[in-house]
Parts: sequence; structure tokens; C-alpha cells
Amino acid sequence: MNERHVVLFNQLESYRSEISGVLENVSEEQADIIPKGFNNNIRWNLGHIYLDQYLWIQAVTKEKADVPKQFHSWFGYGTSPANFTPETPSLEELKSLLQRQPSQIKEIYGDRLEEEFPPTEMGMHTIEQVLIRTIFHEGIHLQAILNLKKCIND
Repeated sequence: MNERHVVLFNQLESYRSEISGVLENVSEEQADIIPKGFNNNIRWNLGHIYLDQYLWIQAVTKEKADVPKQFHSWFGYGTSPANFTPETPSLEELKSLLQRQPSQIKEIYGDRLEEEFPPTEMGMHTIEQVLIRTIFHEGIHLQAILNLKKCIND
């Protein structure tokens, strides 16, 4: 793995650690609160971050990602906590999935980051490009989580 890819995975792991830190004092109950003016909650944002990364890898590689099928109906684009069922992963389960995801992606795709695929509608044609995009996306949802947390604690 070249130095650029080492840096990319270090960034992914670092941002995941940041999310973990933000969640340290968040309870299961707090993770399910939808404050006035918001469409979703902390738990939805976490599941969406997890799913989005695999969906974009799948979009570029055209290979089935190992994500439980129900994740699409709980955390996919356009869903909300209204789609949750008793089987929807808890806050703790999602935190665990998110913590393991960077190393799983590194293990599965680490030696394929520059492999060329037909471009997506956004023009991405490598897994490396997808990971850069999903890190940006994760930052957007980290800010949403921070905003939710602030409203919940006020």
C-alpha cells in the first residue's frame, strides 16, 4: 500500500474515532430523539454513514456489498426513523459496526484502491475516489450529529 493510501485509511479511522468521541455520552434514548426542525436522529445518521460507504463502493465496483438488506430500508437515501423496526440496530450495534468498518474496507479493498472501473454518475472510477467522497459525506453527517446532540442537550 502506498503512502497516499496509508494516509487515506488513517483519515478514515481518525474521523471514525471522532464520531466515537462525540457519541461517548449519548444514550440509546437520546440517539432516538428527533428534535423540532430535524428529519432524523443520531441513530439514523450513524446507520446512514455506514450504509453510504458500502453503497458507493458497490456503485463503482458493481460488486455486492456485505450489508444486511434491511439497512437500505432503515438508513438509505430518503428514509427516516419512521422506517425503523424492532430489528433496526441499536446505537451500540451501530457504533460497533462503524468502528470495524474502516479495517474491513482496508482488508477487502486495500489493494484495489486504484483499480479502474466504469465511472459512476459523479465520474468516480476508483475505490480511492469513492472513499474520498464518503469521508466528505461522513463529515456532513458528523455535523448533523453535533447539531442533534446540541438540541438534545439544551
